[in-house]
Amino acid sequence: MTEQAVNILLVEDDYLDIMNVERELSKINLTHPVHVARNGREALNMLRGSEGAAKISPAPSVILLDINMPKMNGLEFLAEVRRDPEFSHIPVFIMTTSNEETDRLAAQRLNVTGYIVKPLTFDSFEKSHSSLDSFSLFLDLIRLK
Repeated sequence: MTEQAVNILLVEDDYLDIMNVERELSKINLTHPVHVARNGREALNMLRGSEGAAKISPAPSVILLDINMPKMNGLEFLAEVRRDPEFSHIPVFIMTTSNEETDRLAAQRLNVTGYIVKPLTFDSFEKSHSSLDSFSLFLDLIRLK
């Protein structure tokens, strides 16, 4: 796969969080396309090219996913993705303000690749090794493509 073929799907309903993710990615010179969906239903439509949404092609190399969103939350979306053979292999990183153990366990049951507690900033990673490890893995996956 060439670098031009790498796509990132960001599923996030908060405009400021979207801007923050884009800013942090640009700080580290990651220029891969970031496709934004505002909820899980919209993200599924973008993956499948359904209900009038343009299909992301090629499929995303990685998905950054918020948990708390309207219409279809992140865990509901992740369950759908894991059931779909076309997309079940895509690494998914939960990116949320929730540090609740129940959310982490639910995400683990759905084979989440990593769990990043927002806000997404390199400065905050020294406080949370699991977020640092998850974000480092995210970067490694993107750079390997």
